[in-house]
Amino acid sequence: MSLFFVLNGPNLNLLGQRQPEIYGRETLSDVEAACRDIAAAAGHEIFFAQSNREYELIDWIHEARGKAAGIVINPGAFTHTSIAILDALNAFEAPVIEVHISNIHKREVFRHHSYVSTRAEGVIAGLGIEGYGVALRYLIGREPR
Repeated sequence: MSLFFVLNGPNLNLLGQRQPEIYGRETLSDVEAACRDIAAAAGHEIFFAQSNREYELIDWIHEARGKAAGIVINPGAFTHTSIAILDALNAFEAPVIEVHISNIHKREVFRHHSYVSTRAEGVIAGLGIEGYGVALRYLIGREPR
């Protein structure tokens, strides 16, 4: 059994309420339940967390070192601003998948650049909350049998 971290950045606590025309009506609790179901069905566990504070995300990434088989991260707005999160991810030895609910490349120009993408093994954008499941299934599929 492996452990996977699913981390969420700022404003994702408002999922389902904030700009539903962009982010949909599903809540972060819906995302967590779906991720837990996927992990459990494959015999794995997840640590699921959200914070509006950059340092908490960094602390969780540090905690994942030597413990987690992979990280799924939706850094929210920190995607475009946080070299500190990138540095923390660079110190994590296992795969990282970056997820965005909306297609950041169809949005404002400032959203087109991601510091996290330079570390991520893959980036999933624009699939809604389904992107989390795709990312988690990918990481689970990489696990040795």
